[in-house]
Order: sequence, then structure tokens, then C-alpha cells
Amino acid sequence: MVAWIVWLIVAAVLGVAELVTFTFALGLIAIGACVAAAVAAVDLGLPLQLLAFVVASTAGLGLVLPVARRHVRQAPLLKTGPAALVGRPARVLEEVTGYSGRVRIGGEEWSARSYDESLVIPVGHTVDVMQIEGATALVYPRE
Repeated sequence: MVAWIVWLIVAAVLGVAELVTFTFALGLIAIGACVAAAVAAVDLGLPLQLLAFVVASTAGLGLVLPVARRHVRQAPLLKTGPAALVGRPARVLEEVTGYSGRVRIGGEEWSARSYDESLVIPVGHTVDVMQIEGATALVYPRE
């Protein structure tokens, strides 16, 4: 069998394994196998093919893999849904205790509880949304 075909088979197997595992590493090694296949296609010997494979794979794992993993772990830049309400101010519509209450966040009315269960926040005060639990905003009074 021609050497470049063997390298392409190795690259295909590694590529399929990458699709199954999502490690990023196997895909980069598959690219190294493609580089080795290109070297084999120009009829360079096995030592040069192995060297090309090792250099390309090492470069991919050393340079590309850390950047790829950093981008995957990055928090979303835009908060949506209830997570977007955390930190926003709200106006108390109905007295807020550790067990019940109502607040207006933006243009929406939410059920609320005091973040500190011992606090009672009277009507009309401005509070900050500290957390959202289901459909209830946990709020804390502004100083």
C-alpha cells in the first residue's frame, strides 16, 4: 500500500475518534497525519514522514490546543433570561420579607424574597436583585 494512503487512513480514524470524544487533541493529531501524508505524496522517506507528523502534531497540541480550550471555557459575553436580571435595580411593590413580596424589575413584576431572611423591605424602596431562584427574585435593599 502507498504510504500516503496509510497516513490518510490514520487521519480519518483519528478524525472520527475526535468527533466521538470532542477532545480537540485527536483532531490536531489527525492534521499531523495529513501533513505526513503530504510528505509521503512527494516520495520522501519514512523518517521525514515521521518527523513531519511529530512536528505538526506537537505544534498543534502546543500552540492551537490551549487557545481552543480557552475559547471553549470562556463565559458567554451576553447574559440572557433570568441571569440578565442579577445585579439590576428593582422597586418594591409589596412588602418583601424572607418569605414573600413583589418587585418590579424593568417593566416586569416578579415575586420576591429578601436575600437576608431577617430583613423586611417596605413598599417603595429600591433593591438590587442578588439572585434568581425559579420565578422568585432574591433582593437586598440599597444603602
